[in-house]
Amino acid sequence: MAAARRPNPFLWVWYAFGGRLPERYRDWVLHDVTCRTWVLRHAIRTLVQISPGLLFLLLPGPLWIRAMAVLGGVILALWYSLSYVEHTSEYRLTRHGFAMGTGRATREAAQAAVRAERADRYAAIYRNRAQG
Repeated sequence: MAAARRPNPFLWVWYAFGGRLPERYRDWVLHDVTCRTWVLRHAIRTLVQISPGLLFLLLPGPLWIRAMAVLGGVILALWYSLSYVEHTSEYRLTRHGFAMGTGRATREAAQAAVRAERADRYAAIYRNRAQG
């Protein structure tokens, strides 16, 4: 995916809020939800979505109450967002023309070699112990 074209900051914010990007960014969207840091990227998109909530800090009242309310909202938003990270990523891909399950399949294919190496290492270490 070396040739995936990135959206400009305005399009990225649109995308972060759930908007559909033009067709030329299709490969970038696949990369965005399947790369090694896909969960972190999802968390950052979530933080951008809830950033207007920081306006609550401008309301009158004690700062500590306003800050705790915002912190509670951020924690709750991240909790729910990360609970549905895989489903949300698949939905993003379907909005950009990919079949449901493409994200999971792509991530699993990328990790296949690592999993095989770990399995071989495990078998080399523990296989003889189980037989003896």
